[in-house]
Amino acid sequence: MKKTITVLLTVSGALLVAAAPAQAAAKDPVRALKAEMVAGHGVRFTETANWSDGLDTLQAYTNKGVFQFGKKGPVGYDIASIAYDDAKDRAISIGRNTYYSGEYVADFLPKGKTWFRFEGGGAMPFLYAQVLNPAEPATLSALLAKGTKAGSKVTGKITFKDLDKVSPWFSGSDLSDWAGDTEVSYTLTLTSAGLVSKLSSSFRAEGTKNEYADFEGDIIEVDTRYTGWGSKVSVKAPDPKTVTGNSSG
Repeated sequence: MKKTITVLLTVSGALLVAAAPAQAAAKDPVRALKAEMVAGHGVRFTETANWSDGLDTLQAYTNKGVFQFGKKGPVGYDIASIAYDDAKDRAISIGRNTYYSGEYVADFLPKGKTWFRFEGGGAMPFLYAQVLNPAEPATLSALLAKGTKAGSKVTGKITFKDLDKVSPWFSGSDLSDWAGDTEVSYTLTLTSAGLVSKLSSSFRAEGTKNEYADFEGDIIEVDTRYTGWGSKVSVKAPDPKTVTGNSSG
């Protein structure tokens, strides 16, 4: 009987050891993300953006939105933003256009119009938005490559120059004209399925231009939470009757 028990324990132990690597195998986050790239589906997010001059910190904005996916990455978004003074803005990007409403464009809206249309789609719409977009496979791949993984977290730094190479979200934004050696520090948190659940980032503004000159040296920190990966999402352009501005067709 003792011999039988010993043999069973030995065999069972061998099976457990053999099975362990498969159970412990980490999910590939980029592969997990690409699996969610189904037309008409997407991911939802909420975020808080803080401004700091290095001494004082102010909660500047809270944002809530969705990314809609195509086969290779985001093809649209709808983001609502509330400022520290309760000013409200909204940005919708679909196709080759981005539409804005609220305080941001209030002075440019003629009577009867509530949306202003700009040429170009898919870029980061506000300064106080998450500068890193982990819903872009190439961007997520770069963040993983430049970061160090510990448990479910990946921590690292990436420059504006490197972001410009991989991220349409960043390269199409005004920030792409700032100093290329600006470093963004970040921490990604991954779910057991390999998808991003949280992303914290911060950077010090350098080489700011035009209307952003007053931000030189300031620090922008954004904490974002992602939920509902793969859920159904529908981003639609505003009613044309409510839109003014430019169009790329």
